[in-house]
Amino acid sequence: MNHLKFICLTVIFVALYGCKTSKSLTGTAPIKETITARQLIKENNKQAPDFKTLQAKVKIDYTEGKRSNGFSVTLRMEKDKAIWLNATLDLVRAYITPESVKYYSKLDNEYFDGDYSLLSKVLGIDLDFYKLQNLLLGEMIFAPVEDTYAVSFGETSYILSPKEQSASIEIFYLLNPSHFKLDSQQLYQSIKKRFLQVDYKLYQKVDREIIPENIHIVAVEDNSEVIIDLEYKSLKLNEQLRFPFKIPSGYKEIEIE
Repeated sequence: MNHLKFICLTVIFVALYGCKTSKSLTGTAPIKETITARQLIKENNKQAPDFKTLQAKVKIDYTEGKRSNGFSVTLRMEKDKAIWLNATLDLVRAYITPESVKYYSKLDNEYFDGDYSLLSKVLGIDLDFYKLQNLLLGEMIFAPVEDTYAVSFGETSYILSPKEQSASIEIFYLLNPSHFKLDSQQLYQSIKKRFLQVDYKLYQKVDREIIPENIHIVAVEDNSEVIIDLEYKSLKLNEQLRFPFKIPSGYKEIEIE
């Protein structure tokens, strides 16, 4: 279960985008207190990334309690169809599609083959493939409905949130006034004592798209805290990719109650 939770968190929070050349962006525009929620949502939608495939290598720093670890992975994505993750030396591999979540670990000779209800239970967030993809692309995990959201104003970000927060989960989106991409998205589940904050610390301009460059994640459940920092390297878009995945024979299936 520990390795399954680790892989789930890693897959959800690894956001790797780009190509051979990019330009880092800095948010310098002032806050305009006349802007509406409808305008914010429209401007954010204009910046949605548009590509067919991506591939990248990333260095991940992962901390849980007193334990820290650093490692490298390769991520491949076919937009709207598949997410593939492979750790160094093929020790762990994951393959996620709209229909299923699969992974195996050579460290434990174990594999998992299930649906999103099981993944959602492990992570404490109601997920499907497209919500997961939104997180990977720096998009809002729950698409906002214009008439049900309101805008308030922070020191450096617009704050978009439901007019009436759900009793089960509170949602806050912080949008950058310069390019209208997310500075942060924050989900609170007070009843279950869960908190997720994904900070998009830096964006880059790739071709005509604005995509994440550095991300900082904090996930809390009760007194347990996980922190993940990401550094991206060797970024490529729209190349022809393969997604090899076959569970080795003799591995034990992981079952979640």
